[in-house]
Amino acid sequence: MLRPDPATAAAARLQCRGGLIAPTAGMAPGFTQCNMISLPRDWAWDFLLYGQRNPKPCPVLDVTDPGSHRTALAPDADLRRDLPLYRVWRDGVLTEELADATQVWAEHADLVTFLIGCSFTFETPLMQAGIEVRHVAQGCNVPMYLTNRDCRPAGRLHGQMVVSMRPVPADRVAEAATITARFPAVHGAPVHIGSPETLGIADLSKPDFGDPVQIRDGEVPVFWACGVTPQAAVMASKPPFAITHAPGHMFITDVPDSQWQV
Repeated sequence: MLRPDPATAAAARLQCRGGLIAPTAGMAPGFTQCNMISLPRDWAWDFLLYGQRNPKPCPVLDVTDPGSHRTALAPDADLRRDLPLYRVWRDGVLTEELADATQVWAEHADLVTFLIGCSFTFETPLMQAGIEVRHVAQGCNVPMYLTNRDCRPAGRLHGQMVVSMRPVPADRVAEAATITARFPAVHGAPVHIGSPETLGIADLSKPDFGDPVQIRDGEVPVFWACGVTPQAAVMASKPPFAITHAPGHMFITDVPDSQWQV
């Protein structure tokens, strides 16, 4: 198997740093993408425990030192500038969306940043197997939904799980589940197949985050745990300050997808 060219990931990050604002699904294929949340040091232990107790939606791949904007997953990257879009939260309320978080990052000298596995990472293997990833094909963001499934609380943090949805032909659902199960560090196998109402989802055409996608005859909605779950915890738990990625606008690392395959 050919290893993807690291220059591809670096070029994608430079595009984001240069002002590109777009969902990152399909960008730098072959490289791991991450969700991000930065919290004051006082909240970092709570979140580390939250991730440990909820590894399906919150698989932690790296944690920075307090105040650092660097990660071993892409040593030359700047976490303040190299995502296409950031969200700023104050007391659990979304107050801003920014293309560059450098200025707000400076408000807290002790921010600890968590990089969390993202299901975009296993989309390349799905597409290589000939399973269409609908939001990539339609050029839009993946649909994401807040569910009725509570995460296990940790310290001051609590909230419900968020899922992403991809329609899959009924005769290929088992194959899609098998492929994604090989990537447990980036959400792994689906958490639910079909019957969105079981998850408390009333209307697939109205996602809580991202964009709706077409579901064709003969296709089944398949749901994977989603790294937007920490943002649901921020909304429910109301920490005084947080910076996250905007849903679907991920951090692209230098780590090949294959590193997480088991």
